[in-house]
Amino acid sequence: MTHLKIGIIGGSGLSEAILRDSPGTPHHVSTPFGQPSSPIVQTQWQGVPVFLLSRHGPGHTINPSQVNYRANLFALKQLGVTHLLASGAVGSLRQEIKPRDLVIPGQIIDKTTRRAGTFYEQAAVHVEFADPFCPVMRQILIDAAAANQSTASTDQTNQPSAADAYHVHDRGCYVCMEGPAFSTRAESQMHRLWGGDLIGMTALPEAKLAREAELPYALIALVTDYDCWRGPTATKDQAQSAQPEPDPQTLLQEILGNLHAASDHALQLLKHAVGLMADRSDELLMCPARQALKLAIWSDKSKIAPQEIQRLAPLWGRYFASDNQDASSPGSPPENSPVSPVVEAT
Repeated sequence: MTHLKIGIIGGSGLSEAILRDSPGTPHHVSTPFGQPSSPIVQTQWQGVPVFLLSRHGPGHTINPSQVNYRANLFALKQLGVTHLLASGAVGSLRQEIKPRDLVIPGQIIDKTTRRAGTFYEQAAVHVEFADPFCPVMRQILIDAAAANQSTASTDQTNQPSAADAYHVHDRGCYVCMEGPAFSTRAESQMHRLWGGDLIGMTALPEAKLAREAELPYALIALVTDYDCWRGPTATKDQAQSAQPEPDPQTLLQEILGNLHAASDHALQLLKHAVGLMADRSDELLMCPARQALKLAIWSDKSKIAPQEIQRLAPLWGRYFASDNQDASSPGSPPENSPVSPVVEAT
């Protein structure tokens, strides 16, 4: 794959770490859906063009319900991004998934209620979403994690301390809630009964919009805590111990410490994964999402308003480019796309 461009959407904690570590050229992009959360910083990792976006904006001022997910994904598409890696903080719903661990989820449950979930408001577009995360990119992340762990285990001079030890889980079901308040204990137990392994607030509609934009998408979940299902009366031993509940300020500091540690782990994994993606770029041609719209546009194309086709041309323009409605470059707008990205590099 000769034109690999990787977008990275940084969530809580990781955005600051990435941008501190990777200075580059910021792009200010306008979209039909408004401004993205932040300028998109273009840099290079291991010779691969990388485009960094902070999901919650500079200073983490945008809460999950207010993130302009459509503008974020549209802007990355306009800049020519071909594949997306994202991160996000989560709570664990399973004892074996510990704070500071990383998870490469494979499934998701949507509990959001107030977010725009599609680009295509004036057409019937139904993308396949049975597997919400790209299987090719997930495998590359899993392989990168295994290589990282193997390297760490053979490095006898720099063994991690118990506090720094972590595990990368190769599967998990992410429950995406609306927020911004956290779960009640009853909700947390319900999510466990549903089969959820993680609870977070940002993977949707992001993953759905990535599919609609034909952008293969994979997520690294950063575990910060055990949510609230393990309450102070969760076990008999805890009930008998009569231990006071932890001080909220101390608990918050612990969660932030876990987030910072998980962010460091995730940054290492992302950089290794980008290198593997470059080495295995031919595999990335097989990402199913690259042709997600091929059979998804159910509307009669001749009945869709020309101005709407033009407005969303970076997303679906290639399916209107010729009578055969196929393009030679899946995932890219046609060369004669009527819409040009509005980009200012500063």
